[in-house]
Amino acid sequence: MMLGMRRFLCICECQHRKRGGVEGNPGEARRWMPKLRIPAKIRNNQKLKNQHAEDQLDGVQLEKGQPEEVQQEERLEEVSRRLNLREDELFSQDSHCEEEEDQLQRDFEGLRVQIWMAIHNSFSPPMSAEGDLEVLRSAVAAILQQEEQDQRWRDSPKEQVPVWRPQRWFSTHNQLLRQMVESRLSRAVEENSQETDQLSSVVKKQVCCMGKRVKEDLLMVVRKLKDCYPAKVDILNVYAGLYHQTFSARLAELISSELEMDDCIYLLFWVNHYYPQDILEHKELDGQIKTACLGSLLLKDTLTQMEEQYLTHKQEKVNLWLNVALRKEQESWLSGNAPELIDSYYFSPLAIDVIQVVNGSLTEFNYAIKDQNKLVRITVHLENFLCSYKKYLEDFIKGNHGNTHSVVKAQLVCEQQLSDYLGRQTEGLSEELRRRCLDSLTALRDCGYRYFTCPLLGPIKVCLRELWKPVWVDGSLPVIDSLLEFLNKQLGDLKDLKPTCRQSLLCVLYQEVVRQYVKKMMKMKMRSKDQQGAAAQKMTEDAQKLDCFFKEEGCAETFWLCEMLFILAEILRVQDPASVQLELVNLARRFPDISRAHVSELLSLKTGLSAADVRSIRQSVEENRLLVGSTIHSPPFFSSIKVKWINNKINQIGLKT
Repeated sequence: MMLGMRRFLCICECQHRKRGGVEGNPGEARRWMPKLRIPAKIRNNQKLKNQHAEDQLDGVQLEKGQPEEVQQEERLEEVSRRLNLREDELFSQDSHCEEEEDQLQRDFEGLRVQIWMAIHNSFSPPMSAEGDLEVLRSAVAAILQQEEQDQRWRDSPKEQVPVWRPQRWFSTHNQLLRQMVESRLSRAVEENSQETDQLSSVVKKQVCCMGKRVKEDLLMVVRKLKDCYPAKVDILNVYAGLYHQTFSARLAELISSELEMDDCIYLLFWVNHYYPQDILEHKELDGQIKTACLGSLLLKDTLTQMEEQYLTHKQEKVNLWLNVALRKEQESWLSGNAPELIDSYYFSPLAIDVIQVVNGSLTEFNYAIKDQNKLVRITVHLENFLCSYKKYLEDFIKGNHGNTHSVVKAQLVCEQQLSDYLGRQTEGLSEELRRRCLDSLTALRDCGYRYFTCPLLGPIKVCLRELWKPVWVDGSLPVIDSLLEFLNKQLGDLKDLKPTCRQSLLCVLYQEVVRQYVKKMMKMKMRSKDQQGAAAQKMTEDAQKLDCFFKEEGCAETFWLCEMLFILAEILRVQDPASVQLELVNLARRFPDISRAHVSELLSLKTGLSAADVRSIRQSVEENRLLVGSTIHSPPFFSSIKVKWINNKINQIGLKT
């Protein structure tokens, strides 16, 4: 560090000579620049920092009476002020002693050395002491005093200006800061702390070491050094600009040689995330650094090229990982072996593998790339994967393999895990892409549900075919009891399905049972008031039995099915037009997917209503429906019940008569 400081002082001396010394004024050759020596104050401080430097740099021996005495306790700004006064006094005279001028020049040189040493030691460990900070603060004040003195001499005739003016100490100060920054980043790479040992390449270690040094030094500036400078200097942004330029240049050097992909990714992490967010937006720096003026660490074309290289690589990797995971899963299906049992239910690792790939890719992308719109180039592979996944499962089910039961159960678990993940993933995926992915998963889930429910539909219809017949009304044939007994036996085959998936499947089965029940109701031929009253009572009892059975199986969220059956039973029971209208409006508000055809079908069951009553009720139902988008209604139900076209047409004709 001391050798670097001496080189810098030599450069400053040469520049000073060119501005106003021997080279600039040939007639002033006698005014030679004295050999620079470190004053006693700096020498004593330097003992604490570098013992070898003390042996190389001797103290300045000033002549008694003529030179400016620099005492240990003196402030540099006070010395600067007195030197300026001596300069003003000396050059205000018509003639002055050349020896006094030479001595004043030597005193300025002595002060200059002290100031540069104080600046050079800005980041030295003892700088945390208040005394060291006071020295720096005084040095900065002295620099600004000399800048003002330069300005006072600016309009004076050249022959009247001291040969050392203008000194331009502030410009020299900035040059010194630049050299300090460059040196500190170079030493950071050379020191290579143990914290970077876990990094896998030299490039990563260099980038990490430089980045950490930038962060540490900028925090040092804002915590300690900033208060040593006046606000107008804006020293934090001066340092930030110097570190930004130097760090940027070093990164450009690294990029000039072909980088491995891992190094490219790591460098993008620093350029697009760590540096702008963890350093420039650090809680102690945030809002103080003019980040817009700094720009990116890399040139736009260079950064675009690196990002494109990364995206192409990541696309290929994600596509490969997902395809390999799906191929392995398909091979395990075709092997004939049952999936693994965990906690007594079938399980497949496919969803976990996919989530890890997607989540890891999203996280890495967010660190490496700023433009989130480019994420679709990676996430589109998830959508393609889910479409292929659904098709593979459909084809496998059609193959009628011996392990189909267990495989489908495991895939329902995968579907639930993937749906839960996508539902929680609010960042990284566009709403449109997430919707399409969830639609694919819903189709996959429905495929699995159909595999288990379709074989039950025939027996369910057989059990319900006696509905709305006298044997059902008088209770001589326990239709629903027989149905529930059948279902209870069949559900034993689902014990090795994950409980949450089993409950979801049973909710679908519950809806299917109620759907078949309502279909039978709309076809009933009981027209008398007494028959409809008895049927309504029986319907209420059936609704309670169904609800109790499926609640015990875990279907607590399907209570609305029981409520719907209660409303339909009430429509059957009441006979006066006003009551029928009230119940139908209630039904339409709870189930907005009920169509005009469904309303007409239900009204056709009420033989006591006139055509005018039917038109009035139907109009009231349409006027009192909930607005589209309301969330107070129940899930869709009636849209899955088709009304025969001929019946609907007859009802419409009846409404017009």
